Amino acid sequence: MSDTTNRLTTSWGAPVGDNQNSMTAGSRGPTLIQDVHLLEKLAHFNRERVPERVVHAKGAGAHGYFEVTNDLSKYTKAAFLSEVGKRTPLFVRFSTVAGELGSADTVRDPRGFAVKFYTEEGNYDLVGNNTPVFFIRDAIKFPDFIHTQKRHPQTHLKNPNAVWDFWSLSPESLHQVTILMSDRGIPATYRHMHGFGSHTFKWVNAAGEAVWVKYHFKTEQGIRNLDVELAAKLAGENPDYHTEDLFNAIAQGDFPAWKLCVQIMPLEDADTYRFDPFDVTKVWSQKDYPLIEVGRMVLDRNPDNYFAEVEQATFSPGSFVPGIEASPDKMLQGRLFAYSDAHRYRVGANHNALPINRPKAETNTYQRDGQMRFDGNGGGSVYYEPNSFGGPKQSAEHKTAPFPVSGTAASVAYDHADHYTQAGDLYRLLSEEERARLVRNIVSAMKPVEKDEIKLRQIAHFHKADPEYGRRVAEGLGLPVPRDDG
Repeated sequence: MSDTTNRLTTSWGAPVGDNQNSMTAGSRGPTLIQDVHLLEKLAHFNRERVPERVVHAKGAGAHGYFEVTNDLSKYTKAAFLSEVGKRTPLFVRFSTVAGELGSADTVRDPRGFAVKFYTEEGNYDLVGNNTPVFFIRDAIKFPDFIHTQKRHPQTHLKNPNAVWDFWSLSPESLHQVTILMSDRGIPATYRHMHGFGSHTFKWVNAAGEAVWVKYHFKTEQGIRNLDVELAAKLAGENPDYHTEDLFNAIAQGDFPAWKLCVQIMPLEDADTYRFDPFDVTKVWSQKDYPLIEVGRMVLDRNPDNYFAEVEQATFSPGSFVPGIEASPDKMLQGRLFAYSDAHRYRVGANHNALPINRPKAETNTYQRDGQMRFDGNGGGSVYYEPNSFGGPKQSAEHKTAPFPVSGTAASVAYDHADHYTQAGDLYRLLSEEERARLVRNIVSAMKPVEKDEIKLRQIAHFHKADPEYGRRVAEGLGLPVPRDDG
């Protein structure tokens, strides 16, 4: 019997006799439709690209592990955090936000920071950014915001008019805009940036006691950022610079690592804290809620196949495990639906069955059928619940911890409307050199805006955060400096 280990076959396993010449009627053709190998190759090629992500299209990923270094079981019953020294395998995807799949890595943009923990209780996804805050705080504004970051429907060009018009009409964006336009707006590599869960989440312990929590991944490589001119040069010469750097570092054994810390807030503090703790445009002061070490994340293995692992990886902030739950954060509440729904559209209803997304824990569901159902589809087992045939049942001990809600059903904003204090505090924390670069970056980004009305409206926001901040931007744009009396 001949060796078949290196034999080319069709997708249905039949040996391929000729992979260099299509079947034709005579030497000149035409090509015959009965050449099913040719038809399969062309048809599959046409379908090799799943739709790219609407946001976070360009990214890089790696495998690794998380090791617990501090026992925080008094705050959460999550099994993967239950004991010091425990290791959990994980997969991380870093990304830019606004650009397309072929865009440059070194553009000024937030970076996605998504972690999939393969825990014994199912997958836990922590889907954040390299910034602790975001541009908006209500998911209903997200499609409009992302439209401003994409291309003009007529010119198919990036549109600074839309970007700054939206930001100037959405003052809650000021904190994130200040971070984006600062040195940290262009990280040197994916390895040299912090990561954040950004949102507020809820931890629940074995006794059913809950706290609010925020996540901080602190890079052990140190923070490094790119000079604007160097970033632009790299965008032209090596647009995959960050992707290449991450892959090569891991391949050479220089495994990047982050220390995971959390801030813990008692439930009752949410009613009295000076900022709404569920507003993702705000941070919690570390003086009020100090960082507490949890563990260490290490990336030590590159993907074997980019498409199968990085492109098909699906993350959702709604992928929780017992002991970790959602908060009333309005942006988070919207993302709980939107992310999984995006994956159902982009990859398919059975995306969690793919190897990169499949939990290490056993899964027992009554979900059946759907495109690309490539497992046993439940076989002949019972397919509904409740049932009398011994099918999987709910576990009452894993019910979500209750929390009180009240009020009138209505479309309302957060109570706190202070969009300026934290942005001003950040500006004043910067050195003079960092402030100068921040202002230069903002001026450069705003100069193409056609309407002075938009520029002046945005300058007023900078001025309310800090008068010097507004004055320097105004002077850089050659526009009137706002009056100190507003």
